[in-house]
Amino acid sequence: MIAIKDLCKWYGNFQVLADCSTEVAKGDVMVICGPSGSGKSTLIKTVNGLEPFQKGEIIVDGTSVGAKETNLPALRARIGMVFQNFELFPHLSVRENLTLGQVKVLGRSQDEANGKGLKYLDRVGLLAHQDKYPNQLSGGQQQRVAIARALAMDPIAMLFDEPTSALDPEMINEVLDVMVGLAQEGMTMMVVTHEMGFARQVANRVVFMDKGRIVEDCSKDEFFGAPRSERAREFLARIIH
Repeated sequence: MIAIKDLCKWYGNFQVLADCSTEVAKGDVMVICGPSGSGKSTLIKTVNGLEPFQKGEIIVDGTSVGAKETNLPALRARIGMVFQNFELFPHLSVRENLTLGQVKVLGRSQDEANGKGLKYLDRVGLLAHQDKYPNQLSGGQQQRVAIARALAMDPIAMLFDEPTSALDPEMINEVLDVMVGLAQEGMTMMVVTHEMGFARQVANRVVFMDKGRIVEDCSKDEFFGAPRSERAREFLARIIH
């Protein structure tokens, strides 16, 4: 479903991604991990064109992300994205946050958008909060609304960019529980995270990055059992300890 081939990206003279290649099949749950500054978030943001790249190729369900003729807004409508800091509209209610994209981008009627939005709000356990505003919710609740908003667009895949890193420790599990449920239902997912417990439970693939390069790209069992690179072994020893 997602193919990344020889991807390179620079910020000025600094190369942030160097010859990155990987593939995500339908139903895969890929966890991308690595130290801060390794290029994880940049890599995931190139998948739906939020970050442009200078070299290489990304194909999403047959569409070339970097091609000039590609309609990026239409592509993004098909790929759910959940950010570190929720990115909800503060002046809109939860229900309005869930329906705006459906109406404006997908052309759904307000009634259809309401029905779809409330279905996924119920899915994440927050139906009773539909008339509240984001600042009336906890961080964990806001992130679950953000996930429901992405799901309401009927995405073919979901991208998560460190979805729990801005949360208090007691709120992390309520978000991870929703993500575990999505994975069990067969949603194709790319997840940038340091939550190694989630990776062990749910991922079938792990990509480990360091200094803009993909150092490991293997099954979950291979990664946690015997990573091939010394750098990955150091990272695992530190983060699991």
